[in-house]
Amino acid sequence: MKDIRYNNFDSSVLRVLLLLILIIPFGTISQEQHLSVYENEQAITFKTQDNQQVAAFSGFITVPENRTQANSRTIRVHYVRFPATTKQPGSPIVYLAGGPGGSGIKTAEYANFRFPLFMALREFGDVIALDQRGTGKSDQLPSCQSGMYTSTDTPQTDQEIARLYQHAALKCAAFWQAKGIDIKGYTTEQSAKDLDDLRRHLKAEKLTLWGISYGTHLALAVTKLMPNKLDKLVLASVEGLEQTVKLPARTNAYFARVQQAINTQPKAKALYPDIAALIRRVHERLEISPIKIQAIDTDGKKIDFLFQRWHMQRLASSMIADPHRGLKRLLALYRALDIGIVEPLQHIANRGYFSDNQISFRLMPLVMDIASGITQQRLAQVNQQSKTALLGAYLNFPMPQLQGIIGGLDLGDTFRKAPVSDVPTLVLSGSLDGRTYPHSQLDAVRNFSDVIHVIVENAGHNLFMCSPQVTQVIKTFLAGKSVQTSSIKVPLVELY
Repeated sequence: MKDIRYNNFDSSVLRVLLLLILIIPFGTISQEQHLSVYENEQAITFKTQDNQQVAAFSGFITVPENRTQANSRTIRVHYVRFPATTKQPGSPIVYLAGGPGGSGIKTAEYANFRFPLFMALREFGDVIALDQRGTGKSDQLPSCQSGMYTSTDTPQTDQEIARLYQHAALKCAAFWQAKGIDIKGYTTEQSAKDLDDLRRHLKAEKLTLWGISYGTHLALAVTKLMPNKLDKLVLASVEGLEQTVKLPARTNAYFARVQQAINTQPKAKALYPDIAALIRRVHERLEISPIKIQAIDTDGKKIDFLFQRWHMQRLASSMIADPHRGLKRLLALYRALDIGIVEPLQHIANRGYFSDNQISFRLMPLVMDIASGITQQRLAQVNQQSKTALLGAYLNFPMPQLQGIIGGLDLGDTFRKAPVSDVPTLVLSGSLDGRTYPHSQLDAVRNFSDVIHVIVENAGHNLFMCSPQVTQVIKTFLAGKSVQTSSIKVPLVELY
């Protein structure tokens, strides 16, 4: 009799298996993992920017754009899955990128970045590089050029800048809505529900979430939505549900910690005996006498550009996340401007930093932040502290300036209430993180009953790859073993 056992075998699965045979040399997928192919997945050879290659799966889930609307259109949320290298994998580990607006898939692709950590964690389960709705491969949304411009040659006040951005946000909201996009679907709450859909798609009882910055904000929202469907949380540079807008006073405290670090380096201390005073002097001078430089516009033509105090505060806000990246250059820029040397600023302009003064937005980052919002009590704190803070209210610009500007978008104070959880949680904080601060990070998980907190001394916001010990701590935690350290020390970058 003819053998008919495979007559109903899905030909698409067969094609996947045949492709796997071809790409196995690039990866370490065990024999048992070959059959773990989920709906809407295809086998791929995943390549990093520096041409590292590994066998993986590219997939997607289909979700409503706005779950509060019965007739909502659907969108796709894409991911790349790196199969576990163990015969008995635990819960899938889902990477949640920061931003908001970062791509999990791109994070894995970046050269000399986090790819080794993605690979290392496969020891515990499938590792998922997720492109959250509105990001990376999951972003089919047009960006918006608002037609609103900041001035290149006339001084503007903070209030004038805020009004320009408010008008621009309203124009962009109308632009997206006219294209049939439901902007109310792009909130942290909606994205959190995608993760429960992803869990079911992967046929997993629970997920382990691994996130950084905004990715932790999303993870904290998930603890409210599906508390019994989470295995473990690995959270770095935590942003609490009520912390979309950081307290300006804590940014001042960050600069005080930077000063302490500077004081350990004699050459740096000689150059920067008091960085707070230095920053204030430069800002006060720019407020009175903005600096005229040459910028390059979007057509490549040189134009006169008036560099103002608010430009400096925004520039500083973008450069303080990590001591090993922008901080050293930022301090040098402040020192140069303090003694009347403009060349470093002109160099920044020559690189196109001030080339486009039209206000433009990507939908997901704009809407996610406005929706997560800020309580009235915290807003009052921010407004009061901004009056004397070194960076004013520009660390999270254009929030809180856009708070409540798009009607019906704010998720409300119930969303912002700190979650309660007993999920085992590892919190990793950089002592010199200029975006999220260690004290604030612990406050974000104050109602968690099972938290291990590890400070990475001298590290900043992007701390995952600053030391092999960070990877080891994460692996120890995921293995269910006791983490024996509360501190990892990495060398302090030279700040002079």
